[in-house]
Amino acid sequence: MWRKLFLVLIVLPVAVILIALAVVNRKPALLILDPLGGTEPGLSLEAPLFLFLLGAFAFGLLVGGLATWLGQGKWRRLAREETRQARDWRRQADRLEKELEGTDRGSRAQLPAE
Repeated sequence: MWRKLFLVLIVLPVAVILIALAVVNRKPALLILDPLGGTEPGLSLEAPLFLFLLGAFAFGLLVGGLATWLGQGKWRRLAREETRQARDWRRQADRLEKELEGTDRGSRAQLPAE
């Protein structure tokens, strides 16, 4: 249900906007990668403008995802430590339960018959 709502409200309008942007910006554009270039740019790339725009969008998406992932590293590490600690506590509780069961059986065997 939530995926369909997300798809309809977010992904579909973004897709329509990107398609419209690609159709409108089909003419070639020159991207100069040499900031100190003179009249003849050495490092340049010519492609349709929409490819540059989509590339910038994808680059921003990757950088934002990486920044979020790095920012949440503290919480992932804490979750791993808490999981490890919970596992250790569970093992100790199981071990103590087995010891308690063993001592209960031993004490019952030592009780005199009535």
